[in-house]
Amino acid sequence: MSTPLQRFFPLLLVALIIVLLYYPLMVWANTPVAQRSLDTGADIGCKTVSECVYVLRNPVIPAPAQLGEGIKSLTIPPLAPTAAPYNALVTLGEAIVGLALASAVGLLLAILLVLSGSFERAVLPWLVASQTIPIIAIAPMLAVILGQYGVQGWFPKALIAAYIAFFPIVVGVSKGLKSPDPLQLDLMKTYNASPVQVFTLLRFPASVPFLFTALKVASTAAMVGSIVAEISTISFSGIGKMLAENSRASDTIALWVIMFYGALLGIVLVALINVLERMVAPWRATRS
Repeated sequence: MSTPLQRFFPLLLVALIIVLLYYPLMVWANTPVAQRSLDTGADIGCKTVSECVYVLRNPVIPAPAQLGEGIKSLTIPPLAPTAAPYNALVTLGEAIVGLALASAVGLLLAILLVLSGSFERAVLPWLVASQTIPIIAIAPMLAVILGQYGVQGWFPKALIAAYIAFFPIVVGVSKGLKSPDPLQLDLMKTYNASPVQVFTLLRFPASVPFLFTALKVASTAAMVGSIVAEISTISFSGIGKMLAENSRASDTIALWVIMFYGALLGIVLVALINVLERMVAPWRATRS
């Protein structure tokens, strides 16, 4: 059983590498922009390239001080309608609802795929094809269709998140349900177990590791789906809405801050699934 230090050491090591690489990458990326700004004769508050890389109004990679100031301005007060934490919570709620819907649909489809080979041959190719449709094209159409029936706000975004997230769950859970050894299935038949007993006593327990692996993949897909839906439809809150507004304003510092919050949301969602896994399957946590 690993200690907390052993579990978090790889994460801290990667964070340290990112910190060490950030400064040279920032200087390298901003140098051409600073040189072009000086060549135009514009007054940008600096006289040399080495000075300008830290104070560019729209840097490619913001300097640490600029990034810190951007985080502060978009975080305080945290529950303001224009603050990143408030909008991040909105997006997180949409992603969680979408993931819950995707889990329900995905589990049902996975069971049907395992129960019927004919159903699998007929439906699986269409499930694969559904994931090749650009979500940026589906989101506005779905919002318009649901809007005709008075369904607006966050729910269409959650549906779009579910649409993206359900496929990994279908594939992962169906693989888990099929994972028991044929000898184990024969043993259940020997004991005259019903199909329900085979699922509850053998197939479902065997699929638990596959389920949580699929949920972790689906959670990031749901988060991306929520953000894309907010960008592609009329939205009054959410990380996607902030990304669209600041992109139109060419505020690169704000975009970096918003991307930071988006990445943090993904980490939080996967961490919540890890907590749920420890509650449902504590033996897996003990083994790790």
